[in-house]
Amino acid sequence: MIIEKTFVYKPTEHEREKASNSYLMSLVALIAGLPLPIINLLATFFFFVANRKGPYFVRWHCTQALFSQLALLGINSVSFWWTISILFANEKVSNEYFAYIFTVIVFNILEIISTIYAAIQTRKGKHVEFLLFGGITNLICRPRL
Repeated sequence: MIIEKTFVYKPTEHEREKASNSYLMSLVALIAGLPLPIINLLATFFFFVANRKGPYFVRWHCTQALFSQLALLGINSVSFWWTISILFANEKVSNEYFAYIFTVIVFNILEIISTIYAAIQTRKGKHVEFLLFGGITNLICRPRL
């Protein structure tokens, strides 16, 4: 799920801190805006925009954190609106609903654990890549020449 690799250069203390904060941003936003799935994405996006011209290590980890939040936005939005339709519309609670909510909870717990792990390892200067998002980030985020 998470792969540790060597980075093209040794990041400075300041770079490691900023890269680690890109992961922590989504956790802080999770606490602040728990019921609204877009809050995490917006917080991570604004941190990404603020650091888009920063060092490669920081940009890379901001991009990976943004992609991980984008993936969660879809499944969390479906569960949010499905729950709203059950509470305020004629939608019925079903086995499919409970199965989906269980799946969403599992994905969110895995995301929280992997985000905490990535924040800790990145702060130590280790380069961590999420299984799916690391490859996409490598395609998009390149070092400046």
